[in-house]
Amino acid sequence: MDIRYYVGVARFDKKDPQKSQRIVSNQQKLFSELNNQEIKIVRGFMMKNNGIYHEKGVDVRIAVDMVVGAYENEFDTAILISSDTDLIPAVENVVKRKKKIEYVGLTYRPSFGLMKKVTETRLLTRKELEKFQ
Repeated sequence: MDIRYYVGVARFDKKDPQKSQRIVSNQQKLFSELNNQEIKIVRGFMMKNNGIYHEKGVDVRIAVDMVVGAYENEFDTAILISSDTDLIPAVENVVKRKKKIEYVGLTYRPSFGLMKKVTETRLLTRKELEKFQ
């Protein structure tokens, strides 16, 4: 089984050194833990726009990996933990290849668009997530 974690990588920001150092340090701890569990980290990048950081390149990597994996018969079921509706075309393509996609989302903010396209849905409640805080 192949598990991948897709993420925009935080970088040090000279304009807010304390906050950025904390963010980078926390992300490095997360990466270390993921590596210890043999989870592959697929890195995108972060772009600042009007003072707000946004992940870039992450959704495209997810979409490409799902479609390529389906065509190359690398999986029977993909578990998608993202509510980004930009992934719908990739999901549709994967399902056409007779592969299953399980969407994992949040009960208080589900993606109804993805729910219509995937083969299975699992929505997590706030209570289920509290034990991981």
